[in-house]
Amino acid sequence: MSVATGNCEHDMVTRVLNPADMAFSRAAGVPVIEGNHVRLLKDARENYPAWLDAIGRSKHHIHFENYIIREDDTGYRFADALIAKAQEGVRVRLIHDWMGGLGKTSRRFWNRLRAGGVEVRCYNPPRLGSPLGWLSRDHRKMIAVDGQVGFITGLCVGRMWEGIPEKNIEPWRDTGVEVHGFAVADIERAFAEVWAMIGEPIAEEESINADELQRAGDMRLRIVASVPVTAGMLRLDQLVAILARKRLWLTDAYYAGLSTYVQALKAAARDGVDVRLLVPNATDIPLLRPLSRAGYRPLLEAGVRVFEWKGTMLHAKTAVADGSWARVGSSNLNIASWFGNCELDVVVEDEAFAEQMEAMYLQDLTNATEIVLDEKQKLRAPGEPSHLSATSSGAGKVGRAVAGAVRIGSAVGAAFTDRRVLEPVEARLTMIAGVLLLVLAAGFALFPRVLAYPLLIVFAWLGVGLLYRSWKLRRKGRHRENCDREEDIDSGTRS
Repeated sequence: MSVATGNCEHDMVTRVLNPADMAFSRAAGVPVIEGNHVRLLKDARENYPAWLDAIGRSKHHIHFENYIIREDDTGYRFADALIAKAQEGVRVRLIHDWMGGLGKTSRRFWNRLRAGGVEVRCYNPPRLGSPLGWLSRDHRKMIAVDGQVGFITGLCVGRMWEGIPEKNIEPWRDTGVEVHGFAVADIERAFAEVWAMIGEPIAEEESINADELQRAGDMRLRIVASVPVTAGMLRLDQLVAILARKRLWLTDAYYAGLSTYVQALKAAARDGVDVRLLVPNATDIPLLRPLSRAGYRPLLEAGVRVFEWKGTMLHAKTAVADGSWARVGSSNLNIASWFGNCELDVVVEDEAFAEQMEAMYLQDLTNATEIVLDEKQKLRAPGEPSHLSATSSGAGKVGRAVAGAVRIGSAVGAAFTDRRVLEPVEARLTMIAGVLLLVLAAGFALFPRVLAYPLLIVFAWLGVGLLYRSWKLRRKGRHRENCDREEDIDSGTRS
């Protein structure tokens, strides 16, 4: 009888757990991976030394992928480390993003790496056949070494992450992880996927398989490697918001939640879940501050608590739920990360790790100001400084510009299509959009040629690009037909 009862209890646990595992696997598009150890790394002071140590210990290969590698003291320190290993015979492959390095890193920097033996590839530079291809970015930040250790993080490579003491500029706040175990194979595979998107793939004999690795611990995790249009992380973020029962604490650098995600957060808060959102306060684009704060009101009215970081810049992208689930990586809570970019995140299902994440979150809140609604339903931050901090990089400008554009576009789209009810707070957004359209109309009336020439260039580029793409596809089709014909002749000869 006791044995039968035990089996019944085991079956009950299986029925309860498997649907959740299945839901997460289907939402993210990846299975859970057992047998890992994950170390939480805070800021550059913990991340950079761990990266450099792993690079220094490498024997076979280094895969380095990062959205921004700045040409400064920090960037040269990493470049020197990679060149040194390449000259020892280690295979060093590096992926950087074209837009991420625009204006921050010169061609001379990349040529120096190539001359030192590092294989360097650039993701998605402007091309004739893809006029709008530059909208997709490789926003990942990762390192994988010898199939033994992987790093997934929100940190780029630059001096601002370490701070500039001589200018009294504090380090940027950011979070990453160090991964050991079977999941390293998936981190390697994620790199190989992007490497193959922009050139010859890594040879199959060089690929790392999970069965070649050893168990490193008892942590369960998922490696979510997003590519454009897949939206796997959006589905996962929404699922977590739906399933959270007690707590959901979010940190994001460039928050601009889609309406479906905002509804999920609001529903969780109204259902008694402690939902918190920590975002940066610093901005160097004054117009975007009211746009950013416009997104707070629906959350605050539903009971979501919103905090603004008081330091130089908050660049982390993390989430922790119910003391058992946590996410760290490169994905922001906005449409660019969810739909447009290559992103890489680790989702850890481990209570001890989630406890560390919650403790770190509470520590971060000691350096943050809570945004509340006062009696007149106006946003208020007690003790808020009147000046704006202008310490963010060009990458930050792009992120905040995207966030502002998403909010304006959402409000204008709703006003035109009448498919959802506009909130009173969106009056400011629709007013801004209306004024901009009137100014543009006046510009066309007064200076038609001046404004028409840029449109002429854009349309011409799009037309030439489409014709070029059509020519390449036709040539590819003819090449396949010739290959098929040759195969048919060969098979006929053999028969």
